[in-house]
Amino acid sequence: MNERQGLIVYVHQLKHAKSLRKYGHVHYISRKQKYVVIYCDREDIETMITKIQRLPFVKDVVESFRPFLKTEFENAKPDKAKEYDYKAGL
Repeated sequence: MNERQGLIVYVHQLKHAKSLRKYGHVHYISRKQKYVVIYCDREDIETMITKIQRLPFVKDVVESFRPFLKTEFENAKPDKAKEYDYKAGL
């Protein structure tokens, strides 16, 4: 299974968002803030960033830092009130 990483691509107009499909899997398009979230293979991420930044309708390209964040939390204790609510069936 390939490691994947997200790219956030800010565009001038959303009509060009469909043309970004050839660079990776389009996951989300924000109409209000005019950005597109694309997932592509991690080993190709640098070449994809340079290719996408050259496009005339792109403002900026930002890498997602999610693969580098620690998602295993230590010493996470559930709230006693919430535990009681779950047991009561609310």
